[in-house]
Amino acid sequence: MIRTSRLADGARSAAFAILAAGLTACTSEAQQSAPPAGPAEVRTITLRAEDLPLALEYPARVHGSREVEIRPRVGGILEKRNYVEGARVEAGQSLFSIDPQPYRNAAARAEADLAAARARVAQTRREVDRLAPLIRAKLASRRDLDNAESSLQIARAEQQGAEARLREARLNLEYTRVESPLTGIAGRALPSEGALLAGAETLLTRVSRIDPVHVLFGVPDNDQLRLQRGAASGELVLPADNRYEADIILADGSRYPLTGAVDFTSVLIDRSTGTSEVRAVVANPDGALRPGQFVRVRLRGAVRPNAVEVPQRAVLEGPEGRFVYVVEDGKAAMRPVETADWRGDAVAIRKGLAAGDRVIVDGVLKIGPGAPVTAAQAEQGG
Repeated sequence: MIRTSRLADGARSAAFAILAAGLTACTSEAQQSAPPAGPAEVRTITLRAEDLPLALEYPARVHGSREVEIRPRVGGILEKRNYVEGARVEAGQSLFSIDPQPYRNAAARAEADLAAARARVAQTRREVDRLAPLIRAKLASRRDLDNAESSLQIARAEQQGAEARLREARLNLEYTRVESPLTGIAGRALPSEGALLAGAETLLTRVSRIDPVHVLFGVPDNDQLRLQRGAASGELVLPADNRYEADIILADGSRYPLTGAVDFTSVLIDRSTGTSEVRAVVANPDGALRPGQFVRVRLRGAVRPNAVEVPQRAVLEGPEGRFVYVVEDGKAAMRPVETADWRGDAVAIRKGLAAGDRVIVDGVLKIGPGAPVTAAQAEQGG
């Protein structure tokens, strides 16, 4: 029984060996008969040189083009607020009323003092006029006339002082009406009605002119150096006197419909932020931009002349840096590139590509250097 089992096992092993040999032969024949893989299908764009706008965007804040602090010129009790907080006010409009009665009384006293001074002038003038003929007739001494003329001069000086005090009293009375010096938006009233105001030490409110507005932002020092070096080398062309156009991007990502312009660039660098302050002026007829609002400013005017760009998806990372695939003689060729600034879904190429190059933008993951490709033209810019 044992011998028979061994014979059976040997027969089965021989059968398996014959079957395996047959399968191997079939597989070898199938592999020899399979056709070679064809060229990979890819999509390309043909580069063209053009002036590419430089992407410059910074966080910014809106300020009034004029912002003034409203302070009283005289002290007293605040009687009334005469405006709606947060509303538009006109130049010359009354914002606050200070109790005028003490200043009316002061003006009345000044008027009385002036009347008394005028009376003294008239009196001393009559005395001089009376003594003059007596001197000629030698009926009075010259000393009496000199004293009378001196008294007249003193009385006239006192009259001038009284006139000045009356003007001051009347001016203080006018100052009890606190007016806006400009047209703009008035802020919240800080003191309440009935408060005692200590003259100009007391801040009442602020008024901001919001048409136009100023948009202030900081440009990092390294950005300025990059722009200066690019302009010096001819790689970049900057607007004259840094007069960039400014697009305002609101918090929801929408663009404010009116375009502003840069009108000031500080030469100083803030030590705490490493930035230089830049200001853009933006028309704001509807008041859509409000002081204190945070926005983003996108500068237009700088260009990269005669440059090329490719979609971001065409740029790959390798051990030696960034590269793209181009089509050369029907094959994919790896081309190292040096990228510049990103603009939307495209990136400008500083070195490595030129106008006329066919860059593979779709299908890059199924090819390698030297792989045969069948190229179809992709939508330019896509």
